[in-house]
Amino acid sequence: MPHEFRPPRTTLETILVVDDLATNIEVIGGLLQDQGYRVLAAADGESALRYAARSPAPDLVLLDVVMPGIDGYEVLRRLREAPASAQIPVVFLTALGEAADEERGLALGAADYVTKPIRPAILLARVRTQLDAAYSRRVLRDQNAMLEAEVRRRMAENELIQTVAVRALAHLAETRDPETGNHILRTQAYVQTLAIDLQGHPVHRTLLTDRYIELLARSAPLHDIGKVGIPDHILLKPGKLDGDEWKIMQTHAALGARAIEQAEADAAQPIDFLATAKEIAHWHHERWDGSGYPDRLRGEAIPLSARLMALADVFDALISPRVYKAPMSCEAAREIIREGRGSHFDPAVHDAFERQFDAFRDIAARYADAGMAEAA
Repeated sequence: MPHEFRPPRTTLETILVVDDLATNIEVIGGLLQDQGYRVLAAADGESALRYAARSPAPDLVLLDVVMPGIDGYEVLRRLREAPASAQIPVVFLTALGEAADEERGLALGAADYVTKPIRPAILLARVRTQLDAAYSRRVLRDQNAMLEAEVRRRMAENELIQTVAVRALAHLAETRDPETGNHILRTQAYVQTLAIDLQGHPVHRTLLTDRYIELLARSAPLHDIGKVGIPDHILLKPGKLDGDEWKIMQTHAALGARAIEQAEADAAQPIDFLATAKEIAHWHHERWDGSGYPDRLRGEAIPLSARLMALADVFDALISPRVYKAPMSCEAAREIIREGRGSHFDPAVHDAFERQFDAFRDIAARYADAGMAEAA
């Protein structure tokens, strides 16, 4: 004869018996105690609810339906409403034998329905079935919780790896342009600040979810990755570029987008932050009025990610020292940004900058390079 599976009982299982007749409690309680269960007894619904609210909670409730005060249906409803008792299986014990009575109890969330007079073998079998099922549900919940925790851990680890890899690539590009220093950290924080501000904007709130803002922050450091393709004599020139040199410098936007696109092609599946990074790299030098580069996009044809970076990049360039210019103060840079509202910059993005100007100034101070102290 095959062995019948029983989940291991690591603790004494507790059953709450609720009945207004002391003889019923005595008979049912004795039967359960003979089987090794711990028994709690309640003569009315209010007492039953107090027992169920204790910690640890009962493993099972055997609940009479017809009782003085609140009846079993109301007790079950309250048990299901309370977080501490919502998962406790409840078996109705009742002399009500109509199908409608049983259906009502099951509809309220009862696990089973046993009619009186009690037949010991049937009651014990139903009790064991419900306890085993409850145990299995707990095991499954625990396993799911562990799996979810492991998935979260691995996702966090993957995101950290991505962040570090992106930062490494961005810093590698900037080793060829040492004047930029903490530029990627500042612009990343600026973009994130602008995006959070615009989450309530009627046009942008659908796009600017928390998840999308995470992608923006992760993508922003790659905005100038295309500079690795610019010759040293242009990239490192200690002065302003002439016309031909400037045309070559402008190609860094398309070069960066192409490099990211190649990385996307190598990936086994689409990677959201690379798509966003490609937008930023390609179009963060476009202008709201269409006078930017490389594609002379205008207005909302420029992706929002690039419009955010356009302002962040210009602000940071203005307050940063260069061999061909001294750094501006944040206030002076603010005036230039104001002048570019509606021409260089998306008006909504500019207005977010105005609201968050103090945050921009704090970011500039937090990640300041040598020579920027006055600018902060």
